[in-house]
Amino acid sequence: MTDGLPTPRRYRAILALSFGTALVVIDGGIASVALPTIARDLGVDASAAVLVVTVYQLVLVMMLLPFSNLGDRIGHRKLYQYGQIVFTAATILCFFAESLPFLLVVRAVQSLGAAAALSVSSALVRSIYPARHLGRGMGVNSVVVSSSIALAPTLGGMILAVAPWPWVFAAAVPFGLISLLLGRALPESKPRDQPFDMLGAVMCAAFLGLIVSGMESAVHGDSPVISAAIVLAGAALGLLFVRRELRDPNPILPVDLLGRPVIALSMIGAMAAFIGSMTFLLSLPFRLQHEFGFSPGEVGTAIAPWPLTGLFVAPLAGAMSDRYPAGLLGGIGTAIAATGLVAMALLPPEPSYLDIAWRMSLCGAGFGLFLSPNARLIIGSVPITRAASAGGLISTNRLLGQTLGATLVATLLALGLGDGRAPAFIGAGLALIAGMCSIARLNPAIRIPSKDEIGMD
Repeated sequence: MTDGLPTPRRYRAILALSFGTALVVIDGGIASVALPTIARDLGVDASAAVLVVTVYQLVLVMMLLPFSNLGDRIGHRKLYQYGQIVFTAATILCFFAESLPFLLVVRAVQSLGAAAALSVSSALVRSIYPARHLGRGMGVNSVVVSSSIALAPTLGGMILAVAPWPWVFAAAVPFGLISLLLGRALPESKPRDQPFDMLGAVMCAAFLGLIVSGMESAVHGDSPVISAAIVLAGAALGLLFVRRELRDPNPILPVDLLGRPVIALSMIGAMAAFIGSMTFLLSLPFRLQHEFGFSPGEVGTAIAPWPLTGLFVAPLAGAMSDRYPAGLLGGIGTAIAATGLVAMALLPPEPSYLDIAWRMSLCGAGFGLFLSPNARLIIGSVPITRAASAGGLISTNRLLGQTLGATLVATLLALGLGDGRAPAFIGAGLALIAGMCSIARLNPAIRIPSKDEIGMD
């Protein structure tokens, strides 16, 4: 088996994957800037316009795992490019949206395309890069995602200043077209000649959809009893689904992979990190405005050092994970992140920008040093034929962690604790849990399969 793509094809494939990932990430995050304009132009309440974002996130978390399983059957490159075509076509339909229901349908179709592409992106990274440079590849992919997330609000604001809101969604289409033109360079996996488990896909989508819908319901102030009932219904269906998957040799939910201690610890650590970082970041604007009197513009400037530092640390951490144990790098990273979060909790009464900036940089550096090596370890420790399943698991874990973080922030705000020090301390505690999971992977008893076992030469 070839270890990665030869150059210069490898560089064309990296560009194709980077542009394609930027397409779905930018268009997924850019909508929030346009919500007030959409609400005004379509004549709906602001709370109803939020569904433009919620529907996208819901469909994405429901479909990532089923699509990653489908990608193993039809080929990763084919599914990735099909997803981009669907996404681009749905984006064009935004120009014909004259009602909120039609726009929500378009956003759901966009999310289907995004889920198809993102579900196999990690598997494509695994096939593009040589094994010795896999961490570098995961780091580059992390930079593309992080920079696209950071670019989306600014780009959306610039477009709204000169054009109607449908152009906000069209902003990333050139990225998709470039990716499709370069797409022939992407590696093509050998499809499996096996039927797709449609019932399993429906059960997977339904149980994740119910759990996320219940949590979103709680965040938006619906009845706690109804929200809890929806989550419990999803959990019950999920239990039935997992029992069914345990009997399947090619499960949609890779429960067999989760049975490996190194992957289970990596997933638990990542979940704790995502919940902790999201809890802190969503609550920080409230604290900066309520406690310290910052303006919205000053809040954005204060938060910027976190993602900016992550842009530099993520590729460095990815490259380092090719040489040093991910457990060690993750332990150091989460210790740095926890230090930064505690320092943020203990801000002086009248903090300067510098007081906040170095603390936020510590947080961004710490989580960056943990997340890239963590993803590299997960992808690198499974058979290459299961890389799509592992990648879908990573993306689903991230989305669930972020949703749990948003729910936790809503709960803290309802209790009167969300605009104080509590979220930062909670984030620090969760970072330490992630660090303990990371350090535990250094135990020799937690064995990573050899290269022969994971299908690499």
